[in-house]
Amino acid sequence: MDRTPGKNAPRQIKQLRRRLGLTQVALAERLGVSFPTVNRWENSKSVPSQLAWNRLLELAGELEDEPGRPAESAPKGPPTLDLTARPEGVSCLIEGERLSFGHLANPAFATEISNIDPLPHQRIAVYDQMLGQARLRFLLADDAGAGKTIMTGLYIREMFSRRLLRRVLIVPPAGLIGNWQAELQVLFNLTFNVVTGADAKNANPFMGPDSDRVIVSVDTLAGSRVFSRLREEQVEPYDLVVFDEAHKLSVDRGADLRVRRTDRYRLAEALAGVRGLDPAWRLPWSPHHLLLLTATPHQGKDYPYYGLWRLLEPDVLSTPEAFDQYPPQRRQAHFIRRTKEEMVHLSGKPLYPKRISDTLGYDLAQGEVSEQTLYDETTDYMRHVYNRAKLLNRSAARLAMSVLQRRLASSTYALLRSFERRIDKLDELIRQVQEGRLTEEQLVVLQRRLAEEEDVFDSKTAD
Repeated sequence: MDRTPGKNAPRQIKQLRRRLGLTQVALAERLGVSFPTVNRWENSKSVPSQLAWNRLLELAGELEDEPGRPAESAPKGPPTLDLTARPEGVSCLIEGERLSFGHLANPAFATEISNIDPLPHQRIAVYDQMLGQARLRFLLADDAGAGKTIMTGLYIREMFSRRLLRRVLIVPPAGLIGNWQAELQVLFNLTFNVVTGADAKNANPFMGPDSDRVIVSVDTLAGSRVFSRLREEQVEPYDLVVFDEAHKLSVDRGADLRVRRTDRYRLAEALAGVRGLDPAWRLPWSPHHLLLLTATPHQGKDYPYYGLWRLLEPDVLSTPEAFDQYPPQRRQAHFIRRTKEEMVHLSGKPLYPKRISDTLGYDLAQGEVSEQTLYDETTDYMRHVYNRAKLLNRSAARLAMSVLQRRLASSTYALLRSFERRIDKLDELIRQVQEGRLTEEQLVVLQRRLAEEEDVFDSKTAD
């Protein structure tokens, strides 16, 4: 055996184990590691540490020191049938070969080898709509709680069984990385490696045997260091790219018809194969399959919704007008959305309790000094004074109005504090302009950023 683990390490470990007459489990016990670790070593999924390799060298040395044990020699002549092999090993080999063709006998084979019992709406999405497409470009937009992670894992597991996928890249928000990795491992026995910014510092995490199944957060991948690794020519194309929480990719078009893209959306454009991108965002490849997951595909604005569809078919849906004319039957091949009311058990029983939504009215106190007067004057201020600023865009004005009205509904104190902070902010801006520390152009930039600020009332109360 070599003194350090190299490219021949998997073969050498397997040969040593066989010479010792050990199973992978038994060898793992001798080394003090887990069985999956030995399995990954022998299948080139990972490389032993130098400490583990030294222990393997010790075991090899023990073999050489045993008297009467013949040295291992290379086989000569054609291979012969070994009738002395362990029956358990032969049985496992035959069963593995049989299971590799299981999808031919059972179209829903992945459900048999996964730790799940798919619900009807999950089976319909995966087996009726997604698997039948030779090139999947799909927007899965079921309500929150529908199990979009499970549907994605079921699709991946089925495609692996059919040998139609090898490399998969999953791009969720940072807070969901652990959930994705755990569910794919526990429910589908799919091991995915998490890539961080540090992984791209000295090596390319998208190359090598551990790069076939990768999870990386959308903001990490959109960073220049990690994305530059993905752009390297030696990187093999990924067969499937999955974006979770796709509505957060964020693209919009302002009143001046200028399209404002975030780095997240530029990343999605690059992976979707959109042409004519800035050179810094171009990839030498694009995935064959693209899957977008979101519970809120339409958030009240038409252009961001179109932006998601554009990622699915960049050449066909190159303009909003082309999207408006896209035939409904064609859309059905790329989109599915079910609400909680539509989801049922196999028995037909509703999956979720019936939701009852009522609008409860509340009469504001009337009078010269009253809740009604405060509400009316606040709204009037927003419409005629706040919105009068020539530099403030309309969307920012609408956002400010809704925020102040919500705070008014919360308490008069909350509204008072909002106005006090606004006065302080305006006084500071006036002071900066008077002192020459803020130009009109800089003020325009500050006002435009208002439209991009997060409204916690919307973002923190969503699904």
